[in-house]
Amino acid sequence: MTRLRSAATAFRYAVAAGVADYATIYTWRTWCLAWLSRVVCQVAFFALVGRLLHSPAEVRFLLVGNAVAMAALESFFVCASTVWERHTGTLPLLVASPTSIMVAFGGRSVFWMGSGISTASISLFLLAPLFGVHLPATAPFAIPLIAAIAFASYCCALVLAGLVLRAMELRNVAGNVGFLVLTIICGVQVRADYWPRWLQAVADLLPVRHGLAAIRLLLDGGPARAIAREGVLELVVGLGWLAVAVSTFARLAEHGRRTGAIEFGS
Repeated sequence: MTRLRSAATAFRYAVAAGVADYATIYTWRTWCLAWLSRVVCQVAFFALVGRLLHSPAEVRFLLVGNAVAMAALESFFVCASTVWERHTGTLPLLVASPTSIMVAFGGRSVFWMGSGISTASISLFLLAPLFGVHLPATAPFAIPLIAAIAFASYCCALVLAGLVLRAMELRNVAGNVGFLVLTIICGVQVRADYWPRWLQAVADLLPVRHGLAAIRLLLDGGPARAIAREGVLELVVGLGWLAVAVSTFARLAEHGRRTGAIEFGS
């Protein structure tokens, strides 16, 4: 019980430190004008592709998919922000602490999840009426599903973050490639059933796939049981990636203690 309380305290302080960092990057004004406007324009761009195809169905498909995917996009920024600890020289101190470094790293960048949920939700509900995409009265229930996507994506990105700590120059490459893979095979830009069965099976193990399917069902008036099933599967995928992330960071810490390969400098 004492270890659990210590871990909870460490996580709380890590979250507070991350939020303080984020507050130095953005104010509400700069977040809206610089970041949110950029995201909205990106989602609108893909919706306009559907317009060029003269297909309301494609407009709906691309707008919903790309708006929801913004939650995953921001979650994958953890690949870059995790490297901050190594640049500032605090990684050896975290490894030497009695609490798992996963607690610190997991909380340190959790603000990306909150930001991603906000940008994805605003993009969806702002742009849908502008492009003539009808949203049912149950549409607000998409927000918890977006949160599930952000959680699963964050856990998946933490795995990549634990790997790029050994090769810091790949931090942006890993995050960008990881996100692009999700948009290609998980039903964001292309319908998931377009791909071969083996690739669909891979997509089923990745974030976004099930959560986005649940949102599409919700907005199309699908059965509640099917929506709930896909939402739960998204959470299960996230928990699976979280378990892998814990193992990845544990091996990083153990390797650093054994070899002394974790330096204080950047």
